[in-house]
This record gives sequence, C-alpha cells and structure tokens, in this order.
Amino acid sequence: MSVSNTELVTVTVPRLVTAPLNLGDSEGTLPLATRQDPECNPLNGWRTEQELAPVDGGSAAWKLLCAAFVFEALLWGFPLSFGVFQEYYSKVPEFAGNRYVSVVGTIASGFGYLGAPVVMPFIQRYQRWRRRMIWIGWSICIAALAFGSFSSTLEVLILTQGVAYGIGFLIFYYPILSMVNEYWIARRGMAYGVLCSASGVSGSVMPFVLQALLAKYGYKTTLRAVAVALALLTGPFIPFLKGRLPPSERASIPKFNWTFFRSPLFWIYSISNLLQGFGYFFPSLYLPSFASSLGLSGKVGALLLALMSVSQVGGQFTFGLLSDYKVPLNILACSSTIVAAVACLTLWGLARSLPALVVFALVYGFFGAGFTATWARMSTAITDDVTAGLIVFTLLNFGKGIGNVLAGPIGGTLVSISKSVETPSLSYHWIIVFTSVSMFASASVIFLLFAKYLSILVGR
Repeated sequence: MSVSNTELVTVTVPRLVTAPLNLGDSEGTLPLATRQDPECNPLNGWRTEQELAPVDGGSAAWKLLCAAFVFEALLWGFPLSFGVFQEYYSKVPEFAGNRYVSVVGTIASGFGYLGAPVVMPFIQRYQRWRRRMIWIGWSICIAALAFGSFSSTLEVLILTQGVAYGIGFLIFYYPILSMVNEYWIARRGMAYGVLCSASGVSGSVMPFVLQALLAKYGYKTTLRAVAVALALLTGPFIPFLKGRLPPSERASIPKFNWTFFRSPLFWIYSISNLLQGFGYFFPSLYLPSFASSLGLSGKVGALLLALMSVSQVGGQFTFGLLSDYKVPLNILACSSTIVAAVACLTLWGLARSLPALVVFALVYGFFGAGFTATWARMSTAITDDVTAGLIVFTLLNFGKGIGNVLAGPIGGTLVSISKSVETPSLSYHWIIVFTSVSMFASASVIFLLFAKYLSILVGR
C-alpha cells in the first residue's frame, strides 16, 4: 500500500474528533481540523491513529463496489423488469382491464428517485446509522414481495410490490451510495457507470426467469420465489457494505450551501433531466405488451427487455467513462436524448416485426440509459462544493422520479385514448409520440444553453 494513497485519521477518545472531509480532492487527501471537545480535559484524552483504505482502487474499494453491484443488479433490476409482470397482470382475471397496472412498477422504481432529497441529508447527519438502514431497507423489500404474493386486488399490489418495495429500496440504497462516494473520488464517473450498469446485467437474465415462472406458477408463487432468491443472493454481501471513513459518534448537522439554486446551469440541467424522465421509462414498461400486440409470444417480450438491459450496461459504462475523460457534458447529454428520440419515432414507431424491435431495444437501451451516468458530471459542473454537489445529485434523482411515478398513470391514459383503433399495435401510438417528444424537449433545453453562449460570442 503506497503512502500517497494512505491517510491517517486522528481520533480523540472518549469523544470522537470530527474531521471535515474533502471528498472532492482527486488525490484522496483528508485534511484534519482536529477540535478538542470542550467538555473533555485534553490532558485526560489519548489519541490513536487509524489507517484508512486507499481511494479510487485497492481491495476494500473494489469489494464495496462489487457488493453494491450485486445489490443494484438484483434489487434494482427486479422493478426494472416489471414490463414482464405488467404483460402478465393485464391478462389475469384479477387485474385484467385495469389501465393502472403499470403504476405498480413505476411506484416501486420511482420512490428510489423521489426520496433522495430526504434520505441523503439524513445520512449525512447520522452516518453511523448507515449499516442499520441497509438491514432495515433490505428486509422491507423482501417482506414486500412476500406479502404481495397474497394480494388479489390491484390496490394491495400497489401497496406491497409498489410502495413498500420502493420505500425499502430507498432506505438501503443511498447509504450504499454514500459509501461508494467515500471510496471513489477521481474515478467516480467510472464507479457510477459500473453501478448503473448492474441492473442491465441482471436484466439480461431476470426477464426470462420471471416470464418462465409467471407462465408456469402464476404471480403468487413467483413473488414468493423471488423474495427467497433475493434474500439468499444478496444477504451474504451485506457484511461487505462498509464505509471508508470512521462514523461520528454524535450527530453532526452539515452546513449546506444553497447558492446553486441561483445558478442557471442548475435549472437547465434539472428541467432537461425532468423532461427526459417523463419519457424514459415507457419502452421498458410497454415493449413486451407492444410485442404481444404484434402477435409475438411472451418470450419475445422478455427477450427485448433483456437486450435492452444488456445495451444499458454498455451505454451507462461508456457515458460514465467518457465523462471522466472530460468529453463535453452537453454533447453527452444531447446525444443521449436525441438518438433515443429518433429511435422511438423510427425503429419503434414503424416496427412491425421482431428484427426492428431488437434494433430499437439495443439502440434505445444504449443511448437512453447513458443520460443517468452523466449526473455526477452535472453535479460538479453546477457547484464545486462537495456537500452541495450531493444535494444537486439527489435533486436530479427527484426530478427523474417525478417522471417515473407519473409514467404509470400517463401511460394508462395514453393507451386508453388509442384503444378504439382496429390495429392493436397502433394503440401504443401516443406512448411512442410522448416518449419521443419528451426526449427531444430534454435536448432542446440544453440547446438553449448553447444558444446563449453563441449569442454572447456573436455579440463580441
């Protein structure tokens, strides 16, 4: 272990010495402003030195990232595979004909975004509770699926597989993300790319497994089997989820710098992100049903979701890596949304066969998912304050969560509007149009930034 990557933290006993963290330092330095507790006699205190693991590499950093990868892949990959459940639920007597079936999936995944601005400040204040939050949130997710297996109405399914699962994910995910931030600093874009691509890896397998289980055993047995499988596959990795920095024994109230609200860049990226979120989730929700409307089997729907997930792995990792190599952020964001919009209008909108849908799933998965991997760069572009950067990141999550949650009722309304057409596949016409318009609008907002800079240059 090289000296340049190793740090010493001074701790005062019996009161923990607080050390302000400079997480934005690419060299991983931890400046210490040791402060003696006024209630303690400094002559009675004694100090020990604790060695910290290196940042941006090393066994501890990679172990944590691998454990986080497994949690993201399985526990986040499950709600993202809801398209398979949606196609099944729309055909069983208990839920058939209900246009709000998609709300179950959008709430399960949307809570993970919407709750970020609340959970992240809580974690910053009570860092020593992070591991307990992981255990609690993980348990809620498993229990939600188990209780959901006993539901016979859509309302109960929304509360269990939707609301309860989403809350559980929210509670355990952001403590893990804060731990990743402690270990990965200069290479954070790469780490986020790996983390974001995890659900894509599981998505290449999970839709097939879920589709087979639903077809053979029904949704009740499937939910119970998934609950047991997730517990067995993710539970052993919880001991590896440990932070790099020693937690404070007392709650600390971080001082937030809210000046980023006055930055035009914050509002441009936030609005662009909100619009992208409005359209992003529709293909994963409705592609299996669209394939079924063309007369293709249920396995084809699972195949399309799997291909989209595999493509997301490459897209999120590539966009995250390019952001680390300082490729202009606006180019990355615009290329993601524009290509996704064009793919929706052409490949999906005109698709009448499996090959066209396969190409759409690959193109949309790669470019559509790449947008999220740019959030870390957006945060640092808006503010160089570390604490404020975390708040910006959570607000970007919140913006996308709004689109995620509203995708269910919006999609149900758009499909019902088109139900009167004779050709079943045309009932998804307005879904496709809405997705494309949302993506184009997202890029247009960022183009306004280009136009502003161009006008300044011309004025000179």
